[in-house]
Amino acid sequence: MKPSKRTTRGGSRRTVCSGEVARQTGQTLTTHNVGALPLLNRVLKRMKLEEFLQEYLPPEDGRTKVPTARVLLVMVRNLLVSREPFYGVGEWAARQAPDLLGLSPEQVAGLNDDRCGRAADKLFACDQPSLVLAAVAYAVRDFAVSLDELHNDGTSVSVYGGYQAATRERRERGRVTPAVTFGHSKAHRPDLKQLMYVLTVTADGAVPVHFSVGSGNLTDDQTHQDTWDLLVEMVGRSNFLYVADSKLATVENMGHIARRGGRFLSVLPRTRGEDGQFREHVRHGEVTWNVIHEKHDDEGKLVDRYSICPEAQQTADGYRLVWYHSSRKAELDQLARSRRLERTLRGLHDLQGRLASPRTRYRDRAKVAEAVEKILGECQTESWILPRIEQEQEETFRQARRGRPSADTPFRRKVRTRFSLTWDIDYVRMAEEQLTDGVFPLVTNDRDLSELELLLAYKRQPQVEKRFAQLKTDYEVAPVYLKEARRIQALLCVYFLAQLVQALLERELRQAMQREKLDSLPLYPESRPCRCPTTRKLIDLFQPVQRHTLTVRGQASTTFVTELTSLQRRILKLLHISANTYGR
Repeated sequence: MKPSKRTTRGGSRRTVCSGEVARQTGQTLTTHNVGALPLLNRVLKRMKLEEFLQEYLPPEDGRTKVPTARVLLVMVRNLLVSREPFYGVGEWAARQAPDLLGLSPEQVAGLNDDRCGRAADKLFACDQPSLVLAAVAYAVRDFAVSLDELHNDGTSVSVYGGYQAATRERRERGRVTPAVTFGHSKAHRPDLKQLMYVLTVTADGAVPVHFSVGSGNLTDDQTHQDTWDLLVEMVGRSNFLYVADSKLATVENMGHIARRGGRFLSVLPRTRGEDGQFREHVRHGEVTWNVIHEKHDDEGKLVDRYSICPEAQQTADGYRLVWYHSSRKAELDQLARSRRLERTLRGLHDLQGRLASPRTRYRDRAKVAEAVEKILGECQTESWILPRIEQEQEETFRQARRGRPSADTPFRRKVRTRFSLTWDIDYVRMAEEQLTDGVFPLVTNDRDLSELELLLAYKRQPQVEKRFAQLKTDYEVAPVYLKEARRIQALLCVYFLAQLVQALLERELRQAMQREKLDSLPLYPESRPCRCPTTRKLIDLFQPVQRHTLTVRGQASTTFVTELTSLQRRILKLLHISANTYGR
């Protein structure tokens, strides 16, 4: 295999070899990584993702050596397998079998950070929502993914850099770029600017079907109406169940969905009057509970018991309201209360020490009260702690002139105001709040689903949170640093496509296990059983697979592929992939 030439930014040319090469007199051994690329390629081919990219991307420049669609697919594979930054994609691709990337060795040599950046620009410039809508609609049809229940949530993506030119939304290349700015950081990084990443997944396999990127100071309640409208266009109907957290439960959001024939399910916010009224009934012992569901772990141990209030209720808007009690949530609520109280007492003791300091800066009662209010507000313990701020006058005397004091030495009297802080804990109020531990309300406009069906539907909401966890751990999306905000937006689209590929592969394997009645696969270390295998586990399992090409002078080349293990062959059989041709 001939080495390729790559031009560096300085204008010189350096030799880039495809694969790792070992030479001996008259013999050459070239090694390429195969890994899980054939598994990913099978999903990409079924999705026809390259065809959709070619259809929606802007026309290619005649000088382009590597088509933009193929560059983007290389980036998708890289995110799934290795997660290299733009500047590392070329070197990563050079170690892979070129044909498994859909490239020739010469095209692999053309991959660098500049080419990836220009591909991201092209992706940004295209009609991205229509591209995603078309690609996802085809994929869910081909893989027979159910769209009857969809779950939505948002997270923040932190970024490094100032991005002074991107602190406000603006139009660029015919599209609006979101503002890279400060906001409520769900990653607990208030020191970094951010963007909002909103994702919708199916209940069937947690397959991503929609995403959007918003400004860093965007709140979740502002995204639901546009998201739901796009989902209706993709699904082709409006009667799917749309599930989200309490930010969905605003008058505007619920009314928008209900008036258009949609169905929603959410948690009623604690700020609603119906919440306070019901909890008051609970405190007075006026509510009865009926057990409707018990959850057990793999060993049969009870981990949670769910009960409902059988009395039919509705919100002031006329929507159905169902009250639940969870024994596990009650334990967590009590633990959270103890921790909040502990944090409050630490903060008050610290403030108490600063007030007693000789150099204290707290000389104004309003300033002390503000500091106390801040501590109680951050810990949400205003109703339990009864603070008392006491004021006293402190006298100090100082000589009016220098020298050794005598009986006639005049002294100046100075009076300063000092404050002390004490507090009481309202244990009665805490005990009253403890009576409502584990209670939570679900609001919906669906009148047909039973209370148990509503509960189980909402309990599938963590599936979208799991995708966020993978985004920030497996794929290491944040913090990101790129020169242009538009490239960040395009990169998040590539991340979405990567998550779509991995979710479809993961779902296909789990369905195959169900057909074969397999409870688990030995994918964990020491061959321990894995009941819910992930794409990450598959990639790790196939990572050692390589292709070796031996070339002897005057003879035809011979190709060898790493011998597959019995577990690898077993998984390929489940996925209906031939082990004899894998990686060749």
